[in-house]
Amino acid sequence: MIPRDEYLDNLISFKDKRLIKVVTGVRRCGKSTLFELYQDYLLTHGVETGQIISVNLEAGEFADITDHRALFEYVDAMLDGGRMNYIFLDEVQRVEEFQKAVDALYIKKNCDVYITGSNAYLLSGELATLLSGRYVEIKMLPLSFKEYAAARGENLAPERLYQDYIHNSSFPYALELNRPKDVRQYLDGIYNTIIVKDIITRKRINDVEMLKSTARFMFDNIGNITSTKKIADTMTSAGRKISVHTVENYLDALTESFIFYKIGRYDVKGRQYLKTGDKYYAADVGLRYAVLGAKMADAGHILENVVCLELLRRGYEVYLGKVGAAEVDFVAIGDEGEEYYQVAYTLVDADGKTLERELAPLDSIRDHNPKFLLTMDYGPVVSHNGIKQIYALDWLTGRASL
Repeated sequence: MIPRDEYLDNLISFKDKRLIKVVTGVRRCGKSTLFELYQDYLLTHGVETGQIISVNLEAGEFADITDHRALFEYVDAMLDGGRMNYIFLDEVQRVEEFQKAVDALYIKKNCDVYITGSNAYLLSGELATLLSGRYVEIKMLPLSFKEYAAARGENLAPERLYQDYIHNSSFPYALELNRPKDVRQYLDGIYNTIIVKDIITRKRINDVEMLKSTARFMFDNIGNITSTKKIADTMTSAGRKISVHTVENYLDALTESFIFYKIGRYDVKGRQYLKTGDKYYAADVGLRYAVLGAKMADAGHILENVVCLELLRRGYEVYLGKVGAAEVDFVAIGDEGEEYYQVAYTLVDADGKTLERELAPLDSIRDHNPKFLLTMDYGPVVSHNGIKQIYALDWLTGRASL
């Protein structure tokens, strides 16, 4: 199993706390493996096997558990009344009204409850109402570049590892596959499972091809400012007539299933969130290649995608920055305030205009929050009037001195 130390440490920090631990993320990003890693930790720290109750609701042996009563009765019958019980419910959204079973277990003094789900709606509607203030969400993503490089364990140049990372997928199991065609088949399986199980069935969508066309459009436009009207107009002009309302529903479904992450805009000078001009980034760039084939992508937008996900991994709220008429790629809001990131694949040109263009939006921000320019041009950290230019792969692996 690939270590996922940051997520594991997060679970450990909440051990025995009176909170339901909810791990969310796209299918196959490693949620079940995280539970296994955590259970191993428990077993080496004084917890006995009989105190751990693990239910993977996608496994055939639990096929009969389809509603909250059956789930509660199954777990309740296995509880050790004299000791703390650690209860793991994997892909719990498959159970009808699961939140009632989770709540019934939570109120027991000897139950520490952990659940996973592959849909954002897990924490909406009735669950949010019933369990408000009783849960903490741990948002999980596929492997970071740092995790990927460590798992490969090979003496390869960082640039080679990066190309493998974006083409061969950041989904953990993809590392077990040696042939590119096997990786593509694996990614196709993930994608089709999400489309069928997490979207079509739940949303009761009839036009499957239209949904897939929308997803293809989004993969083809990661890093571009996108509106539902633009998507509808583009698809209609290509002979696939679709309404704005339908596009909105499809985008909601795709983001709820964590295939894409929607990044809104933030007015840096006015300190306000804007309602238009969103961008979407893919949970895994390898999925883009699996869906679109060998179609070339803008290397800068791919790097943006990787940087955006890394900021999300590090716990930031992430927005696109508007600075007057200029744009900053990312405004990252964390515990210590705001940070600004500009991303450029390369700054190399004949007259230095690219560097000037990339620095201009950051220079126009008058506050003193940290500002970074990330690029694939190898070199040490350089300061441009306080703006730190950093080799992107050093930043991704934590080797850059900030």
